[in-house]
Amino acid sequence: LTDSLIALYAFWEVLGICSFGLIAFWLRDETSFAAGVKAFVTTRFGDIGLLAGIAVLWVGGGTFSIRELIDQAGTLPEWTLAAAGGLFILAAVGKSAQFPLHIWRPDAMEAPTTSTALIHAACMVNAGLYLLLRTRPLFDGLAWWTTAVLAIGTITAFLAAVLATVENDFKRALAYCTISQLGYVTAAIGLAGGVLPATAHVLSHSIFKALL
Repeated sequence: LTDSLIALYAFWEVLGICSFGLIAFWLRDETSFAAGVKAFVTTRFGDIGLLAGIAVLWVGGGTFSIRELIDQAGTLPEWTLAAAGGLFILAAVGKSAQFPLHIWRPDAMEAPTTSTALIHAACMVNAGLYLLLRTRPLFDGLAWWTTAVLAIGTITAFLAAVLATVENDFKRALAYCTISQLGYVTAAIGLAGGVLPATAHVLSHSIFKALL
């Protein structure tokens, strides 16, 4: 609900710390610890993208307010929107396990099942989608931005679904299912008029994945 990009970034990082602690909870288990480190390092690419994107918007727009930035989107320098748009896509790809940074999500299933359903499937991986949905009005003027989001979502949805069919571990198969469903949401964000169906599927996915 915050209007501040700084507050958004702060709690974006809090989610990352919670995720690492959950996955690597059994420190004596080398597999769990390695999975936690892998998730932490992989998602750092997205975190760096978000931080850099916020910095670019502040330099170009002089504010951290999302509403104010959207209001002045038509007057912002083109390089500001282009750079921030690309960096925010990187942020979402890392946080929401989209191709090619989807590799951390299956290993994250080393975490306790019920907790990971709440932290990962229903919370953390939705953060990247939330970022794209919240800032989409800012980048609507960039023709390539929606095309890139649509392409990434489509590739992710198809690739993860195929990988799930050859996965023997049930929890990892569910993780690929999560990645695939998030790919559908990402693709919808890139479509004209896709905000409502994307938002609806974010909610439905968090519910049915937690139940699974």
